[in-house]
Amino acid sequence: MDWWPVALVVVLAMGFTYTNGFHDAANAIATSVSTRALTPRIALLLAAVMNLVGAFAGMRVAQTINDIVVVPDGATGLALCAGAFVGATVWNLLTWWRGLPSSSSHALIGGLGGAALAAGATVRWGAVRDNVAIPMIVSPLLGLAGGFLVMTAILWLFRRSAPGPTARGFRYAQTVSAAAMAFGHGMQDASKTAGVVVLALVASGHQDPADLAVPLWVLALAAVMLSLGTYAGGWRIIRTLGRGIIHIDPPQGFAAEATAATVLYAATATGAPISTTHAITSAIAGVGATRSAKAVRWDVARSIAFAWVLTFPGAGLAAALVYGAVALVV
Repeated sequence: MDWWPVALVVVLAMGFTYTNGFHDAANAIATSVSTRALTPRIALLLAAVMNLVGAFAGMRVAQTINDIVVVPDGATGLALCAGAFVGATVWNLLTWWRGLPSSSSHALIGGLGGAALAAGATVRWGAVRDNVAIPMIVSPLLGLAGGFLVMTAILWLFRRSAPGPTARGFRYAQTVSAAAMAFGHGMQDASKTAGVVVLALVASGHQDPADLAVPLWVLALAAVMLSLGTYAGGWRIIRTLGRGIIHIDPPQGFAAEATAATVLYAATATGAPISTTHAITSAIAGVGATRSAKAVRWDVARSIAFAWVLTFPGAGLAAALVYGAVALVV
């Protein structure tokens, strides 16, 4: 098969990855910007650099993505991958426009599943259950509980400290926790795009089906586009995460970022493609609950949860429609 259809899929993949970057920039920096630990541009630059570096540490997640569907050979397989990327991109842009921190990861997985069903391809439902659905449920629970416990520990350890110096110290600490969060985001999200590109390479005959390793050039492209998208920033979602759920102070920001980063690292070590958005949002809610249940704006949290629920079917439907349109042409 010629290179140009594969090149088109790669372009679509990089377009999705760019939207992933600015859509999910809030995950790493919203709390640091909200607490004034970092200026917006410095925070975005830090997040972009750490996304770029972290992208080269998440190969197990790419392998998990490869196991979700059996992509047919030839034009059908390429149309399937194209549909997945376009469907996920459409969902990213829609939720960004609404300022809702939905999951780019689950948009891509939903798009892949929707396009596969439209193409009549095999979906490995056992892999979806074990490697996607269960981590999707468990990771927010860990973020919620972890955020509550870490913040409780901070409150106890610093209960006799002067508020001013303590806040300044945690502003410095947030530089580290924000960097750790961005590194975890890079580990998770660049490799997901790379995994689907590998499926397109296999479908087109440009990579051996027995070898699903991610080529370095694919990972490097995804890493660069994720980094550029992150630096572009997604201010609508940054406002939602930074101020919409709770009013965050520096100790709370550090607790939320440290918790979310820990959840991301644990998931990446097991190859589970979880949502960085789920991790940080649930951690923020857990941190806020240490004040009182009323401190959390649960109406905002419900809107975010509603977007999460709609992500799989929304992105899947968009991907299925795109696949159908492409299939008619080719």
